[in-house]
Amino acid sequence: MERRPYSEVDLTMTRLRCAILDDYLNLSLKVADWSKVEDRVDITVFSQPFASPEAAVSALKDFEVILAMRERTPFPRAMFDALPKLKLLITSGMRNNSIDLAAAKDKQIVVCGTHWPRDPTAALTMGMILELTRNIGRENARMHAGEYLQKHVGIEIDGKTLGVLGLGKLGAKVSAMAKVFGMNVIAWSPNLTKERCQEVGVGYATKEELFSTADIITIHMVLSDRSRGLVGAADLARMKPTSFLVNSARGPIVDELALLETLKARKIAGAAVDVFSVEPLPVDHPFRKLDNLVLTPHLGYVTQETFIAHYNQMVEGIDGWFKSEPVRRLA
Repeated sequence: MERRPYSEVDLTMTRLRCAILDDYLNLSLKVADWSKVEDRVDITVFSQPFASPEAAVSALKDFEVILAMRERTPFPRAMFDALPKLKLLITSGMRNNSIDLAAAKDKQIVVCGTHWPRDPTAALTMGMILELTRNIGRENARMHAGEYLQKHVGIEIDGKTLGVLGLGKLGAKVSAMAKVFGMNVIAWSPNLTKERCQEVGVGYATKEELFSTADIITIHMVLSDRSRGLVGAADLARMKPTSFLVNSARGPIVDELALLETLKARKIAGAAVDVFSVEPLPVDHPFRKLDNLVLTPHLGYVTQETFIAHYNQMVEGIDGWFKSEPVRRLA
């Protein structure tokens, strides 16, 4: 089937099919005003992840418009090749490493994004730190199970050292929060400068110094070829036996096998992980069996405010595309 670019299609006379992907919480139709485009698109919501790329192709082959939530459903070149009707893809956020933008351009598919109103991942990171050190969730579960006496002895973070990998907007926000809790903050990333550390008000450290001295290490870097596997076995081996690792960035930044072995051997006190190399995390993944690992299902961006912003901007994106005026265009 020959694909015609959107500029050559009479969209004023065409009613198209629109797929909303991976709406696990069934929020998309509740938090946005779809009346602005419902006269031009028929909407189908997919609330469960696809079992395989083949399943995704089978379900989506007749859709002209697809709305993606983060990297939950990948769009490599093979996916675009298998979706001949696709004309518009909108992703939440202005960066999505699971979308092959070059392939989309070759196929004359318009790709647009949405802006974040703010980044709630910083608050989640502090929550994960508090869970590791004060065991709030574990003790809550015990109370609901009928127990009362404390089982876990907490650790005060006041006066402890937080090591931040990545001092961009999010890393700086976490650093500010940590200092309110009385923590000392040091930072490192491959391109981090002492001037940037001074600007944020944190200490500069080498990678080796950060891993060997920090009581808690938190990761706030974008996944790229350079950052993939950035935290490996040698880095984990430098950590103190009393220290913790937090990853709310992207799973592949950490060597997951090395982290698994480190936690199984109890070479560090524990870890909290919100992101994984494969998502959703497989039911039989060995991470699920560790009692020194806090697991959350990629909650960093999962807030009511975030979904309201993204889905309403997706409506705006569809409307703009129909008017041949794509907004927040990525490809």
